[in-house]
Amino acid sequence: MFNAILLEQVDDRCHASLTSLSEDSLPAGDVRVRVEWSTLNYKDALAITGNGAVVRQFPLVPGIDLAGVVEHSEHPDWVAGDRVVLNGWGIGETHWGGLAQRASVSGDWLTRLPDALDSHQAMAIGTAGYTAMLSVLALERHGLTPNHGDVLVTGANGGVGSFAIALLARQGYRVVAATGRPQESAFLTRLGAAEIIDRQTLSTPGKPLAKARWAATVDSVGSHTLANACAQTLPDGLVTACGLAQGMDLPASVAPFILRGISLLGINSVTRPAVERDRAWARLAEDIEPDLLQEIARDTRLSETLEQAAALLKGEVRGRLVVDVNS
Repeated sequence: MFNAILLEQVDDRCHASLTSLSEDSLPAGDVRVRVEWSTLNYKDALAITGNGAVVRQFPLVPGIDLAGVVEHSEHPDWVAGDRVVLNGWGIGETHWGGLAQRASVSGDWLTRLPDALDSHQAMAIGTAGYTAMLSVLALERHGLTPNHGDVLVTGANGGVGSFAIALLARQGYRVVAATGRPQESAFLTRLGAAEIIDRQTLSTPGKPLAKARWAATVDSVGSHTLANACAQTLPDGLVTACGLAQGMDLPASVAPFILRGISLLGINSVTRPAVERDRAWARLAEDIEPDLLQEIARDTRLSETLEQAAALLKGEVRGRLVVDVNS
């Protein structure tokens, strides 16, 4: 038996509970993992509270992240005792995810945990840090360097935003953080933000082409915020899009793309091939300071997950929630 958060459909509504399950109830998979740590992300909170169309089948264990140790493997790449991390590939949406003490998954989805990281640190990073690193790698791949100018990070107090600030600042970029929580300015400054602006300057309808300010943007918000970031980007600048906290729409003009030649780079963290995942996690192991993880993440228990999900959707959670699935 093992403990898990289980989502069930009751009277056409999603019902979440902490329950004990038999290992026979696990879905099919060629690798079984003893989960040590998981996370609570925005998408997980939507799934647990029944907001949004995150869950595609019931019953389901949510959790888009997990880290732990292989217990049993029928996959050629993995043996018992291997330390692994998993994010994406539909776990927590179409396949049982990480908010449980056991997981049964495809070995093709797993990434070997770098020696420099333990499972707790990996989940302090999680999908948020991994997505932020994919964004940074995309900017580097397209030629961005610190001498090009300021880099804007939207959703700065969220998981992706927090890591993006820290990763970019470590590489020498001058980072401008957009936040709706000015009381968290000291936290953002400790992460490496050189300047902090009010998110309301970006979140309402703006001009098709505005004064150019940013060499690049890492955006996890979408909608008007992403549109305004594009409108304010310097000629030949770059914008990465990896989230939709404000909305899925993009009420933008083609003007910045045609008149300034900017590039909008989509960041898909869900189905990246193994080589890209290995590269991202290797860089995370190299670039992330352990003290930084203590700034960004805090621990919570599996038994507290339902309460924390509601708080996360209300914007009451700063940074990352790392879930001890064994408590």
